[in-house]
Amino acid sequence: MVAASNSREPRSDAARNHRTLVRAATAAIHREGPRVPMATIAADAGVGVGTLYRHFPTREDLLNHLTHASFEQVLANARAAESNGTTATEALQQFIEAAISQRNQLMLPLHGGPPLTWPRTRTVRKHVHQIIQRIIDRGRADGTITRDVTPHEIVVFGAMLAQPRRSDPDWDATCRRLLATYLAGLGSCTSGD
Repeated sequence: MVAASNSREPRSDAARNHRTLVRAATAAIHREGPRVPMATIAADAGVGVGTLYRHFPTREDLLNHLTHASFEQVLANARAAESNGTTATEALQQFIEAAISQRNQLMLPLHGGPPLTWPRTRTVRKHVHQIIQRIIDRGRADGTITRDVTPHEIVVFGAMLAQPRRSDPDWDATCRRLLATYLAGLGSCTSGD
């Protein structure tokens, strides 16, 4: 019985350390950039640098992990928006608002993170763009999107609004107003357009 208990503890500690390292690394990279010393990340996480290297043997491993996990979250956001949004513009609003609320947890190239190097992360990004394209197509069919727009443009706009920064409810409200204006513009079309 004691052996079983001891065998669970390291896994629990390792999982907790992993989560703590990911949070600390994300915050440190947002604060100091992707070349932040690994020792700083370990210190911010409250662990030794050896623990950091056990979880992420190289800086590239850490950066790739953070980027991949962020794209997985963005993919989950896109899936939820696609299934929950009544109209296409509501779905796009939900998708971008999720990024705004998660701004300090995401490590993405458009947020100052590293470029994509893992093929599996590129695949996740491709799935995100496919979902956004389906939402755009739905908007064209239901008349809520009349302007030409691409998934890449939607993602770039969302990334601009969701740049990492300290908590500021006024800024978040401004971002949401900008988002509403942008989405309203996707549906408006004048005779000169």
